[in-house]
Amino acid sequence: MHRCASRRSPIRTTVSVGIVAVAVAAATAAAATAQGATPAPPQHAQRTQQVEYFTGDSGHPRHTRVPVSKPLSPSERSAIAAGNGDVTPIVRNGPVGSKLDVVFVGDGYTAAQQEDFHADVRAKWAKMTAVEPYASYTGLFNVWAVDAVSHDSGVSGDPTKDVVRDTALNSAFFCEGTERLLCVDTGKVESYAAKAPAADLVVVLSNSTKYGGAGYNDISSQVGYDGIATASSDNDRSDQIAVHETGHSLGKLADEYAYGESGTYSGPEPAQANLSTLSADQMTAQRQKWYRWMGQKSPDGGAVGAFEGAGYYEHGLNRPTDNSIMRSLGRQFNLPGREAMIAGFYRYASVLSSPVPTDRAVPRGARIRVALPASAQVKWYVDGHERKAARGKHTVVPRALGVPADGRPHTVTARAIDRTGAVRDPAVRKLLSRSLTWRVATY
Repeated sequence: MHRCASRRSPIRTTVSVGIVAVAVAAATAAAATAQGATPAPPQHAQRTQQVEYFTGDSGHPRHTRVPVSKPLSPSERSAIAAGNGDVTPIVRNGPVGSKLDVVFVGDGYTAAQQEDFHADVRAKWAKMTAVEPYASYTGLFNVWAVDAVSHDSGVSGDPTKDVVRDTALNSAFFCEGTERLLCVDTGKVESYAAKAPAADLVVVLSNSTKYGGAGYNDISSQVGYDGIATASSDNDRSDQIAVHETGHSLGKLADEYAYGESGTYSGPEPAQANLSTLSADQMTAQRQKWYRWMGQKSPDGGAVGAFEGAGYYEHGLNRPTDNSIMRSLGRQFNLPGREAMIAGFYRYASVLSSPVPTDRAVPRGARIRVALPASAQVKWYVDGHERKAARGKHTVVPRALGVPADGRPHTVTARAIDRTGAVRDPAVRKLLSRSLTWRVATY
């Protein structure tokens, strides 16, 4: 993408070793601590949170701790609330409440660069949604861009540690001495994200070409979102950081790699869908975890089984496949992971939505439009009786469905079920159906 000379420094850093930081799920971190991982700091020490980073696409990840952002003062919160923070809809697929709302907040963009920020959001979202199951469910998302105007263009630590820039969210590489770890002030992020109509997932785009990022999944958000991912705006590989992070925040998935020195896990069966202490035969016999996918060819390569080494342990914990995106960047979600992601989508979004309100009567001649994923089918009913000729239609007219003009009350109902083959768990399937009903004015 062409950039004007004033946008950022022309220096571009080429790296052969990449690092991505994503937050460790709280339950996994607690289990790891109980099994001998780095103990929590003393109560008198500065509060910190654990993050992870990758030394390369196939290298062993490592963990570190970063300070928790200090609470904003009342004056700081008031200044953000009253100041900049314009909200621009990037993708609108339906009413807030029926979609999963993703909020991008920009950092290191000056007032003159906000259109650049919006273009970066569109580009980043296009790359994220090229990965399954995002690609099959793009219609479940709304995307919002929140402008956070910075005094300086670019971010601290780019290209070198001594570079300091005055930005709205304090984005900085070399976080706690780790060059590619891109930290932000999470309190400021919260204040800006709150300006959007809704925020289920937050991504901070930092104005940089340098590879790096971070993920915060143990955030306690009053706004209600499930995590923060940070990523460089103009690095071709940084979108994988956000995708991996959403595996934690939306899919509730654990990391599928191990530290060689971390020993053997001896705790209880983990809650995460992609970790198990059970072997493939035990899972199948006990009908546990990903037994429904056992032996199936997985999109990340190979067949689903039980591969030892996961959840930061070399022994004692198994993962579903050899090398999914929850183990290495640039990969696909495996079958159990893909199912977990779809479940995460549907925790926020509905399989069926419509711009036509259901809280008021619609005329017989009005058009009723609905939206649903390609893997779902809609059926239409008048007063509880299906109109089979309308099956699969996304737009209907009550009069054409056979609603009479007799002055009596009548209803039109749309019922949709997502029958995707990527979901096999009956508990998840319960999330994949919805009905909408409209009263029809027949006078």
